Amino acid sequence: MRVLMPVPDRDFDVTEVAVPWRILTDAGHQVVFATERANTLPAADPRLLTGVLFGQLGAASEAKEFYADLTRSEEFAATVAWADVDVTAFDGLILPGGHAPGMRQYLGSRVLQEQVARFWALGRPVGAICHGVLVLARSHDIANGLSVLANRRTTCLPKYMERSAYLTTAWRLGRYYRTYPVYVEDEVRAALADPGARFERGPRVLTARGTATDDTHAFVVQDRNYLSSRWPGDAYLFARRFLKLLHEWDSTGAELPG
Repeated sequence: MRVLMPVPDRDFDVTEVAVPWRILTDAGHQVVFATERANTLPAADPRLLTGVLFGQLGAASEAKEFYADLTRSEEFAATVAWADVDVTAFDGLILPGGHAPGMRQYLGSRVLQEQVARFWALGRPVGAICHGVLVLARSHDIANGLSVLANRRTTCLPKYMERSAYLTTAWRLGRYYRTYPVYVEDEVRAALADPGARFERGPRVLTARGTATDDTHAFVVQDRNYLSSRWPGDAYLFARRFLKLLHEWDSTGAELPG
């Protein structure tokens, strides 16, 4: 099966891209990367590879190994352009996150939002993690003009987590952890018809992460064909659950309820 993964030219999250790529490709599926312009060689946030502050707060070693493998893969350099994507040619869509300034190219693209809305209308599996949920919050349903998330249950990067990272590092890194003046959670909640009932923050965590073998500290929300999670610490569970969604869609031979 073919899964589309749009990314910006730079600054995406190492774990949120590399872990789903590894799990999906190991299962025999094809991940196609899309950038604003075709054949762009994208790059992850370099701070997550070296350590955000004094060598800490970066990606885990296994995720960095996966990313190194990804950068050597054929598909990573052969990106397609957002505007040229035929969404009907894909079985699934994953929207990864990241918080550094280069993410705004991707999070704020009207072209990408229109393509995402077209894919959403197909009723096929859609997954978004962390800031990636903003792309969906900003994409408008073709049928009613509301955010495609308006009537779905979802999570995203929690405000307490975004604020904590910012306050911890602002003295050295400024607004590195504040992609926009509005917190991700606040914008996502504003896109929902009933945020009190539809937004799920999940258990409160700051450093404990899920791993390849332990989902104790991971959290995802599934609403029919849509899967969301909060941060890199959810990436393994998110990728495995998205893989399950793909297989469920494939086994029915029809679109999942949208």
